Amino acid sequence: MKLYYSPGACSLSPHIVAIEAGVPLELVRVDIKVHKTESGEDFYKINPKGYVPALILDDGTMLTEGPAVLEYLADLKPESGLAPACGTFARYRLYEWLTFINGEIHKTFEPLFSETADESAKADARALLEKRFAFTDAALADKPFLIGDTFTVADSYLFVMTTWAHHLKVPQSNLLHEFFSRIAHRPAVRQAMKEEGLVKG
Repeated sequence: MKLYYSPGACSLSPHIVAIEAGVPLELVRVDIKVHKTESGEDFYKINPKGYVPALILDDGTMLTEGPAVLEYLADLKPESGLAPACGTFARYRLYEWLTFINGEIHKTFEPLFSETADESAKADARALLEKRFAFTDAALADKPFLIGDTFTVADSYLFVMTTWAHHLKVPQSNLLHEFFSRIAHRPAVRQAMKEEGLVKG
């Protein structure tokens, strides 16, 4: 399988999950600003949506959208525990978190990465992100991970959002700083970040 990624983008999350699950991937780097792969291919011809992640299966089928890619990779190795079993309430709790992170946190960052958004839009985004992170903080008050005592794909996604928050200086609580540090020290996370050139050693 191939994972089309951009360093530090939301595609870092499925990259982490693949390593956690022991699913081998061929990594293809994409420059999202110009929509070209590292070999110069037009990324729009690969993924008409123009953004990462894009997962190409061995039969050529393409899967996009972070939450879908995360769950697919987790379900390839159910024994990894990266997603609760289908049909359980815990699985629906996972859906809930993936939807919240995707729709309420991830998308809210958009003005902060934009070169055209005005300062008012950026201030509004920061204020909303603080509220969204406060909600997430409360969920981590009595457990190490979003679903409980086990690291799941939702934690990999939230970790990427916290890396963005650090980079953009969006305030976070001590609990979220602790979450960030806890996840950052996982061997699979270190490996994925090293492979994307985000950390050394």
